[in-house]
Amino acid sequence: MARSSALTGSQGHFRSISLPSRLHPHCGKIEAELNKLKTWEISTGSASPLNAETIRTGLVGLPELYNRVEELIRSPVTRQVILQHQHGVLVEEALEGSIGLLDSCSMARDFLSLMKESVQDLQSVLRRKGADSSTASNLSSYLCCRKKVKKNITRGLRSLKQIEMKTGPSPLLDRDQDHYLSMMIRVLREVIGITISVIRCVLVFLQVPVSKSKAKGWSLISKLMITRQVAASESGHGKIFNEVGSVDEAIQSLHGCLRSNNGAKIGVEMARRRLQALNDRTEGLEAGLDCLFRRLIQHRVSLLNILAH
Repeated sequence: MARSSALTGSQGHFRSISLPSRLHPHCGKIEAELNKLKTWEISTGSASPLNAETIRTGLVGLPELYNRVEELIRSPVTRQVILQHQHGVLVEEALEGSIGLLDSCSMARDFLSLMKESVQDLQSVLRRKGADSSTASNLSSYLCCRKKVKKNITRGLRSLKQIEMKTGPSPLLDRDQDHYLSMMIRVLREVIGITISVIRCVLVFLQVPVSKSKAKGWSLISKLMITRQVAASESGHGKIFNEVGSVDEAIQSLHGCLRSNNGAKIGVEMARRRLQALNDRTEGLEAGLDCLFRRLIQHRVSLLNILAH
């Protein structure tokens, strides 16, 4: 799935979130956090391809947003308004969205954990075996694992799209509707929307397609190309992949080198460097997803507490 289509629907045209701060002291803080994340969301459109640091920025911003929303939800005024207007349906919609987000966040964590485990296993193999011909089978296993994960991620992206469609667009304030209630509807829907966008970015990051090109006729030219790739990686120039795609490309190249016995040592060194870079970057994403998962659970508990009273 192309990245452009995977992100369609959540980005669109950016408009600043404008909440009536006079209705609640926390509205201004929520508005500020939402606008930061909306600005980040737009910036991901120019980040080609998505890299781990860009995604981590989005993950870091979400917990603070949920902290502000929690303050609003726990407010006695919020509980009173929702219960008085018998708008349990609003909370139920938010609850349905929350369980979908929990599932998607858990899925992203599982995919990331599987990726990290595969990376570390391959690092261990390369340390022990180096350019040994038997390493080729381990490289093939890694690439097969990547293809399976890619297919599962496609299903995960579809699930996010379904949550997005069920939530619907955030409404504008209506003169005939209680302004506080309308503000709550907007906040809860905007929070679901931006959370979908962040999780979607994680999945797209992990879904960078594995190259289908097969290494044939590896020669001195192939060896020179690999040498240049290592130099580009060292200097930071000419990088066209994110961390995941960079590893895929290195593993594909090394696999071809081992089959033809050309440039294998250089290929092993390049693969080691890129695997280490990916392993380092995924730690930040793991921490971000773990934190988001905990905040999503707390958010769901707060919503359930409203219905319990």
